Amino acid sequence: MDILEALHTRRSIRKYTDTEISDADLHEILKCAMLAPSACNEQPWHFVAVRDEGQRKVLSGTTKYTHMAANAPLVIVVCASMQDDKAEGFWPQDCAAAIENMMLAARGLNIGAVWCGIYPVEEREAYLRKALSLPEDIVPMGMVCLGYPEQHFHEVDRFREDRIHYEKW
Repeated sequence: MDILEALHTRRSIRKYTDTEISDADLHEILKCAMLAPSACNEQPWHFVAVRDEGQRKVLSGTTKYTHMAANAPLVIVVCASMQDDKAEGFWPQDCAAAIENMMLAARGLNIGAVWCGIYPVEEREAYLRKALSLPEDIVPMGMVCLGYPEQHFHEVDRFREDRIHYEKW
């Protein structure tokens, strides 16, 4: 699959089969995440990969929007180290780029994924900090649920000419 097909057919997938995601595919997804650009090349990201069914059930209780974590064969929580935030505040952009790379890598592997927002909602951060025993200087940015989809990928046109401005607003 080429990158344009991956971009045009990537969708938020919330229903998965029971098929496990291989270690090789997990490694490829994380490798692609770490290829993302980051401010001053700081790469402040850390990743917590969760396959354990009980732990995924705990993660599913983070918000009313994270229920699919219980049935996803793999959940990756993307975090940032404040000790590695030398670019002073650009870590959310860095981690968002890593998450998008993960989503596209998953699509390229025919794995479904959905990005669940955590930061900047303090209650969500606190819940994950406790559930994952995160150190105080680690901020959970987002949670990505992954699995082989029960639904088909399809293209949707979201292009909006009215959102484009040339030279000036």
